[in-house]
Amino acid sequence: MGAGLEADEGVMATDFFWSYTDEPHASRRREILAKYPQIKELFGPDPWAYLKIAMVVSLQLWTATFLRDASWLKLLTVAYFFGSFLNHNLFLAIHELSHNLAFTSPSLNRWLGIFANLPIGVPMSITFQKYHLEHHRFQGVDGIDMDVPTLAEAHAVRNAISKSVWVVLQLFFYALRPLFVKPKPPGLWEFTNLAIQVALDASLVYFYGWKSLAYLILSTFVGGGMHPMAGHFISEHYIFNPHQETYSYYGPLNLMAWHVGYHNEHHDFPRIPGTRLHKVKEIAPEYYENLKSYRSWSQVIYMYIMDQTVGPFSRMKRKAPKKDS
Repeated sequence: MGAGLEADEGVMATDFFWSYTDEPHASRRREILAKYPQIKELFGPDPWAYLKIAMVVSLQLWTATFLRDASWLKLLTVAYFFGSFLNHNLFLAIHELSHNLAFTSPSLNRWLGIFANLPIGVPMSITFQKYHLEHHRFQGVDGIDMDVPTLAEAHAVRNAISKSVWVVLQLFFYALRPLFVKPKPPGLWEFTNLAIQVALDASLVYFYGWKSLAYLILSTFVGGGMHPMAGHFISEHYIFNPHQETYSYYGPLNLMAWHVGYHNEHHDFPRIPGTRLHKVKEIAPEYYENLKSYRSWSQVIYMYIMDQTVGPFSRMKRKAPKKDS
């Protein structure tokens, strides 16, 4: 590990943490499988995923129509305390589907992802999958892992106020970062995602009015900002301990979050659905019990904002592998 670790006490780093070794998950995966081959029995889709997604999509779309005549204050209140949890649940369902964990067929997972995308209001399911799989294959690799903030973000966000603004808007940074740093040409699946989402949004406005659509967009926005569910964006890979780059969360919100809190376990075994990740820790506890973990995503957000040594630079990066000439 290199620059970034030697920041003066109480001072925010001026560079990322740099590692000159491979990401830790592939080697740990091989070691655990050699010792506990029965973990392979946990691989494979969650047979109830499609039903859970259908229930949340139906509930959220019904709520949007129910609130068509609500006041803006009521709309915002319901969006923050109710709809945000549903839409973030669907965002994390899309994360699960990006690993093909609902069906064995990749195309069926994509179709279900497009369906799960509907209450989110903005098409993102197909594009997310493209970038997210690179986050796993090239964790922290400069210019490839779009989960890592840009230099512009890191230089602009330097104190508690700017960090608070960044947290509120982090969903925008998360969504727009790839378009500026590593844009990928859209394909047929992206256009399908877009067409179906626009059709749903337009139908909602036509039959129920703008407030129904506004409720969905608000639920997405507030659920991805200063919100307990959004704590996972920070808790997963932001470095509060210089010797660890991935962190798990073992709190109650895992029940709403497809167990994405089991993040070390997830990166070690991305072919295991969230509902079974706790079994990895039960089978191989010695690999996880000594790692730093969290019990509260809200506390992680608070620590990120108030700890003056932590910011967007608090991420591990690696140099991109050199291409053969």
